[in-house]
Amino acid sequence: MKILLTDREADVMHVLWTHGPSLVAEVREHLADDLAYNTVLTVLRTLEAKGYVGHEEAGRGHRYFASVKQQAARKNAVQHLTDKLFKGSAELLFTHMVTEQKLSDEQIRRLQQLLAERTGKDASR
Repeated sequence: MKILLTDREADVMHVLWTHGPSLVAEVREHLADDLAYNTVLTVLRTLEAKGYVGHEEAGRGHRYFASVKQQAARKNAVQHLTDKLFKGSAELLFTHMVTEQKLSDEQIRRLQQLLAERTGKDASR
C-alpha cells in the first residue's frame, strides 16, 4: 500500500501514533494548530477513506485509530521524496543530508555505525 500524507494528515496521524486511539476532541487537543472540531473530523474521515485510519464506536462518538504503522508511512515518505527530488537516488539524498544538515558528532557516529553494519565493516577503524 502506498501511503501519501498531506502535512495536515501527517499531523493527525502523528497524534494517533503517539497517543493511540483517540476521540476527535482528543486529537484536536494534541495538534499544534488550533483547528475547528469539524476540520479535524474531516481530516480523520479523509484518512479513513484512504484506509490509513479506522474507528470504533465510543458512546455517541467514534474513537479513531491508525490502521497503518508509522514506520511504513516513513518508508513511503522517504521513497516519495527520493523519487521526486533526488531522481530516485538514495545516495544523492544521503549526500544532501550529510552535507546540508547540521549533524552532531553523535549523529555522524550513528550514521557511520549504520553504514558499517550494512557493509559488514567495523566502524571504529
